[in-house]
Amino acid sequence: MFKKIISGLIDRPLLTSLFVTDLTILLFHRPPFIFSLLMLGALTVMSMYFGQKLALFKE
Repeated sequence: MFKKIISGLIDRPLLTSLFVTDLTILLFHRPPFIFSLLMLGALTVMSMYFGQKLALFKE
């Protein structure tokens, strides 16, 4: 399962770098409130996209 996640993230380097950058900015920096909401929305959208594309628990 871990190998499937890593290979899926390596296949999409632009989205992966945006995801990691967005997550680290929200965790370690306090952006303004409106910008923070936009970043949180983008992080949610990218998480749902990765969840759909990786489909780890596909039966």
